[in-house]
Amino acid sequence: MSFYKQLNAVDKYILWCCFFIFFVNGLYSMVFGSILPLLSDAYSLNETVSGMLLSSHQAGNLIASFVAGILPLYYGRKKSILFLSSFVIIGFLLIIGVGTPWILLCAFFFTGISRGSISNFNNKTVNDITDSNPSALNFLHSLFAIGALLSPFLVILFGQLFGLNGWRWLLVGIIGLIVVSQMMFFNMPIEGDILAKDQTTKEKDYSFFKDSLFWNTIIIIFFYLCAESAITGWLVTYFIQSDLLTIQQSQMISSLLWVGILIGRLGCVFLGSRLSRGTLITLISIGSAIFYGLLLASNSVTMILVSVLGLGISMGGIYPTAMTIAGSSIKKHPMSLGWILVIGGLGGITMPIVTGYLAQIYTIFWGMAAIILAIFMMLLGVFWYQFVNQRKEEI
Repeated sequence: MSFYKQLNAVDKYILWCCFFIFFVNGLYSMVFGSILPLLSDAYSLNETVSGMLLSSHQAGNLIASFVAGILPLYYGRKKSILFLSSFVIIGFLLIIGVGTPWILLCAFFFTGISRGSISNFNNKTVNDITDSNPSALNFLHSLFAIGALLSPFLVILFGQLFGLNGWRWLLVGIIGLIVVSQMMFFNMPIEGDILAKDQTTKEKDYSFFKDSLFWNTIIIIFFYLCAESAITGWLVTYFIQSDLLTIQQSQMISSLLWVGILIGRLGCVFLGSRLSRGTLITLISIGSAIFYGLLLASNSVTMILVSVLGLGISMGGIYPTAMTIAGSSIKKHPMSLGWILVIGGLGGITMPIVTGYLAQIYTIFWGMAAIILAIFMMLLGVFWYQFVNQRKEEI
């Protein structure tokens, strides 16, 4: 990671804190899918309430992504992130001890607030101190993916160790890691260094809406999250309903996709310092389109394995690399990142609903085929950057 050698000791400390905190963020953000059946059994929740819990988490995540961009303008970055990131502790304590549905909805909303605020803070901070280096952002998101991959295995491990209360003890352990993260936030010298540096350049206005790089990033992020959320949410169902794989095989294939995403992000750490961000994001975006087309055409286990792994590797670096495109706007206007995350997040909510509607009206295949449109629109955004906006940056 060549960008790391150019940092001073303070920035290196901040960077490693962000890396650890984002790993913990990935760990608890993805644990809900694994503990939800256990939580539902423990508190006798029906499927509607269980689904509302996940939606509540996503709502908190979206709102925090925006609020976390505004609050620092008035209270400073350290005070804001310490306040917003502490909500997850309250949320986990309520989940552990209270089974009332409306309280659980609040608890999941609180966890979403912390997830979104930490995502906003870490993306902006790493962008700032590394001058929007794609390798740094890809490594940051690789650690999130590692935390996400570990979550299901930890649920199984704690279940074997502590029985039916294993998920509760796991949440207690994660709270301990969150406390460590809070201590790292508290000890970061961000008020005197990064914030003071920002104050000389940032404008408390909405002029970033006139920045073509800002809108370029939004287009790529929005349609990428359309595709990612629909693929990850419906992939298992697609394989089962299409009679391509068994339930167990489908679940393993879903895990393989995340393995591919991790490999892709780590690969972009290596390539980020060797290729321009325009070339890098163009190559992996085209790769995503090719492998997704291959996935829809797959009718054998071997083809499915190759296409899913290739799709994950191609998709892995798109989000963090796209985030560096608006690096100058994010650095100058803290609020711009909040808008990128919120509008992009709307894409992640929209496409799974569209896929489900088409699957109900027609078949699951046509629901999944509709994702091709999102990938095509994402490619248009990538080409806009590669052939237009990247040249503006060079000039």
